[in-house]
Amino acid sequence: MSFPLLTATAALPAIGAVVTAAVPAARRNAAKSLALVFSLATLALAIVVLVRFDPDGGRYQLTESHSWIKDFGVRYELGVDGIGVALVALTALLIPFIILAGWHDADPLETGNKRWRPTQGFFALILAVEAMVIISFEATDVFLFYIFFEAMLIPMYFLIGGFGDRAHEHGEEVASTQRSYAAVKFLLYNLVGGLIMLAAVIGLYVVAGNFSLTEIAEARANGTLDMATNTERWLFLGFFFAFAVKAPLWPLHTWLPNAMGEATTPVAVLITAVVDKVGTFAMLRFCLQLFPEASKWATPAILVLAVISIIYGALLAVGQRDIKRLVAYASISHFGFIILGIFAMTSQGQSGATLYMVNHGISTAALMLVAGFLISRRGSRLIADYGGVQKVAPVLAGTFLIGGLATLSLPGLAPFVSEFLVLVGTFARYPAIGIIATFGIVLAALYTLVLYQRTMTGPVKPEVSEMPDLRARELVVVAPLIVLLIFLGVYPKPVTDIVNPAVKQTLSDVHKKDPQPEVEAAK
Repeated sequence: MSFPLLTATAALPAIGAVVTAAVPAARRNAAKSLALVFSLATLALAIVVLVRFDPDGGRYQLTESHSWIKDFGVRYELGVDGIGVALVALTALLIPFIILAGWHDADPLETGNKRWRPTQGFFALILAVEAMVIISFEATDVFLFYIFFEAMLIPMYFLIGGFGDRAHEHGEEVASTQRSYAAVKFLLYNLVGGLIMLAAVIGLYVVAGNFSLTEIAEARANGTLDMATNTERWLFLGFFFAFAVKAPLWPLHTWLPNAMGEATTPVAVLITAVVDKVGTFAMLRFCLQLFPEASKWATPAILVLAVISIIYGALLAVGQRDIKRLVAYASISHFGFIILGIFAMTSQGQSGATLYMVNHGISTAALMLVAGFLISRRGSRLIADYGGVQKVAPVLAGTFLIGGLATLSLPGLAPFVSEFLVLVGTFARYPAIGIIATFGIVLAALYTLVLYQRTMTGPVKPEVSEMPDLRARELVVVAPLIVLLIFLGVYPKPVTDIVNPAVKQTLSDVHKKDPQPEVEAAK
């Protein structure tokens, strides 16, 4: 039997979580080092998966299949296509940077009541989330996917509610209350979405008789499984609702600004750069593949919601006073672009959406982590508390600028290529929607440049006059992300070569072809 590479890639961080949590409380530095080692080992395995994946091979590769709950047709089935393998690699890449960035975020707090924060638990929970996200990208059994789609909420709840941002303008007591509120809101929103999806998963089993994604999709394609129109639409809505909450899509987005604002900066990056990608990925893998006709039926409404997310998120980002909440609303706008590309039903749109998932993960991580380093120095998330930082910390300001320019999709940086492809793919089929979505780019330039101007330029405020520049550990976190943003902005071919074959197969699932350009006949 061949080595179960996909299982190992998900199991390694899970083992790391258990080992890290078991480290004695007095040896918190050892726990940090163990978590970093396990995350780097997972990255090495993810690179092996990436190297062994053949873009021109079968749709799902490195597959594993074992009987699990035989009476209900549940199997332990794993496999990756080009989209899944790209997101596994993104997840494994970002986790070591998240751990390094949060190196001191769970150190003990010395307060009046000598409250202790379990350092080991913080890093163990991050590794647990990594394991669950990776297996979600690999699962080809619907029930298996559902279990980990929901299970990741538990460690995320404790990361948000138990390890909040120390930079809070109203003191620790208010901060604790707001963290609890953000964590509960995150959990309730996603649990409601998950319960609705569970009903749809059960309905799918009643109709199809099993949970295997590949078997159900094949039966649908060859006509041996014929769902009634209304049945297919209701099942689609059950799946899509859960994914739209996770993504998040307007109007199901309101948990994200609270969660990102109150979580530590590394956890905020974990939410928007890693966990939320499961929602948009699942739209491609499950909604379009299992319910092709319902996907086409719902497309007009979803495109409208995506455009609202783009404009609404950008407008609210413009008016934010809090740096972390600004990035949160910007992410809502970016997820609108991703969902727009998915449901434009064109190869350019879906390639751009998949590339956007990867590029958004890198660019948001770069911007948010630098913003976290800035906030930790000043002890405030408010934009108004900064000014003139570039004069006292030029490297910090420079990396902050590059992260911001990537967020507004400047040509030459990675997100530009993906956003361009999304808009081209949308224009080809829905020109009016594409025109409206373009205004999101203008608003992105506004909120990004205003943020940089108010925090980095102008007179140096006394509170930041002694601010140190980026330290060695912080440079190790930021520099590789900046390099990736530039490399993929100039040469995105390594990623597009992997995802394009999977995108073509997804379009084939929904029986869509790219619209042909209208060429005026030669006179």
